[in-house]
Amino acid sequence: MGKSLSLLKDGTHGSYESVQQGAWLLSAKNIINNRVVITSNDRKISENDFKKIHDKFQLRKGDVLLTIVGTIGRSAILKEANKLTFQRSVAYLRPDENILTSSNFLFSLSKSSNFQNQLKKRTVISAQPGIYLSDIDKLNITIPELKEEQDKIASIIITIDNILSLQQRKLKQLNLLQRYIKEKTLPSQKELPKLRFLTTPYNTYKFSELFKKSTKKNDGQILQNHVISVASMRWGKLPKSSSEAYMKTYFIFNKGDIAYEGNRSKSYSFGRFVANDLGNGIVSHVFSVFNSKINFNLEFLKNYINSEQVMRDPLRMSTSRTTMMTNLVLKDIAKQTLMIPSKDEQDLLGSLYKITQSMIELNEKQQQELIYLKKYLLQKLFI
Repeated sequence: MGKSLSLLKDGTHGSYESVQQGAWLLSAKNIINNRVVITSNDRKISENDFKKIHDKFQLRKGDVLLTIVGTIGRSAILKEANKLTFQRSVAYLRPDENILTSSNFLFSLSKSSNFQNQLKKRTVISAQPGIYLSDIDKLNITIPELKEEQDKIASIIITIDNILSLQQRKLKQLNLLQRYIKEKTLPSQKELPKLRFLTTPYNTYKFSELFKKSTKKNDGQILQNHVISVASMRWGKLPKSSSEAYMKTYFIFNKGDIAYEGNRSKSYSFGRFVANDLGNGIVSHVFSVFNSKINFNLEFLKNYINSEQVMRDPLRMSTSRTTMMTNLVLKDIAKQTLMIPSKDEQDLLGSLYKITQSMIELNEKQQQELIYLKKYLLQKLFI
């Protein structure tokens, strides 16, 4: 590897005081998704300290950055070399123009499975994983003699990376759009939504007028392949040691039912309800299952009942906390009130939620296909 580089060096090992105005002092954590990402939380050092660090060499636009401490093997091409430097967790790789045509090829090479596997084998495990510059120098790489071939290989990988970056940004925007739509079209704290489709009034119901606690247990007719994972709303499996008798402790959980899951998280302060849009099945007896008393649009119900904006206050008033979870107090949840739109408005909202979710799923699939394509090409284009 070293013979194909004109510069192989790591970032500074020194300690420096932070200043308000000066040069950026970055680290491996700033190498994200093939780019150098700088935020207002990152440190700056004085101009004098910066000049001392780069007294004998200067970073250049086009240098390849490689993380060598902590998370090993992330890389990026330096787009701007003015007034920034890195700590020792980042190595600088500059291609020898007589051997490598460009930084793009070197960057693409750093993503290949062969290169990454060699990094893993040479990583030293201590308090933090790390790899020595001398080991990077010894990496075995194969480079096409024809510079035109190097350019074509680099062009393919860089193009896929660019498309993948666009896809990731598009997916992020779609998720923000979905969040905005739900925020504006669902009620909160007894306030009507900001965005309405119809002028028909919302009706206020007690929870007990909308849902009935189910006590129906599995009679043994529902098989193991119809166990539902409430957390992901996907088909799950019983533990291998489960007996036929144990299966009969599971609750029937039919399509259109809702179940309460008591795990607390940043997104759900008091647990959450999940609507079954998957199919008829069974769930563990640790979940509280409820049957719908009225005819909901299922797509609307799925988003409504799972919304922290809608359900935070009702659940706050009807749950008790344990060490890891919250327990639902049935007599208290029964008294909580919920504002429900007309069935016609539910249908319109359900369609909107379904369209936005379908767009997200389609883009997630396209993103995953690009990742698989890139992985395949990195295996086939580099030896």
